[in-house]
Amino acid sequence: MEYRIERDTIGEMKVPKEKYWGAQTQRSKENFQIGTERMPLEVTYAFAELKKAAAIANHSLGKLPEHKKKAIVIACEEILEGKWDEHFPLVVWQTGSGTQSNMNVNEVVAYRANEILRESGSEGTVHPNDDVNMSQSSNDTFPTAMHIAAYKEISLKLLPVIDEFVTTLQEKEQKFKDIIKIGRTHLQDATPLTLGQEVSGWRAMMEKSRHMVEGSLGQIINLAIGGTAVGTGINADPTFGDKVAHELERQTGIAFVSSDNKFHALTSHDEIVYVHGALKALAADLMKVANDVRWLSSGPRSGIGEITIPANEPGSSIMPGKVNPTQSEAVTMVVTQVLGNDASIGFAASQGNFELNVFKPVIIYNLLQSVRLLTDGIRSFNDKCVKGLEANEEVIEDFVQRSLMLVTALNPHIGYEKAAEIAKDAHKSGLTLKEAAIKSGYLTEEQYDEWINPANMVNNK
Repeated sequence: MEYRIERDTIGEMKVPKEKYWGAQTQRSKENFQIGTERMPLEVTYAFAELKKAAAIANHSLGKLPEHKKKAIVIACEEILEGKWDEHFPLVVWQTGSGTQSNMNVNEVVAYRANEILRESGSEGTVHPNDDVNMSQSSNDTFPTAMHIAAYKEISLKLLPVIDEFVTTLQEKEQKFKDIIKIGRTHLQDATPLTLGQEVSGWRAMMEKSRHMVEGSLGQIINLAIGGTAVGTGINADPTFGDKVAHELERQTGIAFVSSDNKFHALTSHDEIVYVHGALKALAADLMKVANDVRWLSSGPRSGIGEITIPANEPGSSIMPGKVNPTQSEAVTMVVTQVLGNDASIGFAASQGNFELNVFKPVIIYNLLQSVRLLTDGIRSFNDKCVKGLEANEEVIEDFVQRSLMLVTALNPHIGYEKAAEIAKDAHKSGLTLKEAAIKSGYLTEEQYDEWINPANMVNNK
């Protein structure tokens, strides 16, 4: 491999000749050989949006010449197009401020900008610190990139997938609206409802979770940019943060604003905690839905078996013909990871000391992983499982006819204690509920047929 020599304030470093990064990126690459988790490209792209906006803002303030601004903007746009992904090699486990990832972007942008300047015949060079990082610090740019990346990934990827899932649930709710089944509480038989009503609960969960996730995004439109090193804005024009936020809004369509209090923005990540809390609520609801699906489809002959799921792949290497609820299992594992991520984010966010929190990389890594897993998990669960759900009406009807909890409808007519006596006798004697009711002498067969009608017990509107 051929190398070139790059320099920073510590000294010289050998950098692979074909790579666009510089000495500081190389130092991080060599000093932090920890794990395999790379800084998410979503963060890199957020940085590209930010560096582009910062160059435009600095130019408008008379600080950055036109030719440098133009070269930086082009370089950033190329990063956003995915042209230079291979030049961002750093791992998550680095400095807690994300300084090295900020410098990785600065160095790659500067390298590419200088190529652009040479190609256009322009004089001068773009410096990663003096030009690309002008009016900025890693301490305000990294949290800004965190918010940009989180907002875009949630709004552009997760929310649309939730909408697709809700549409599927609405279709199933309508399809199953007249299928009466036995409800269950405490995993025990309860009074009837329709399968459509049961699915409506799933649908409402997803709608409510979506509303909470979308609402939480309002917390991360606030950006740390303009605070620089400790929140005072040293080396930046007082209007710089507002100008960058305005340009970011123009670039992304998201109404970003420069935070009112930069001291808070640098050292606290309560806004990210809040957003991930909404993701945790979504994950909790997904756990319930996925578990319901696998319980209701259990069997097919020795379980509940009220619904059937698609046979996507063989379920066993030894038992022929076995079909397992693999999509439910996958999405519930996603949920456990998201809940773990929430614990990590909460603890990391509690570790702000004085003017800076130095757990930023792990916070954004975990949040973006949660968003990605939830997005992919919901899509897979929806497309490969829920769309193919069917009701096993024969099994459902058999459970309805055998259920003892239909006795609840007798309470207004003969009282709770007499109704309980009938249910207990039916269970002990192996009688049907109707047989035990008539045997009790508390009501006639005609009264039983009038009062025990599952269709009248579901309040199906």
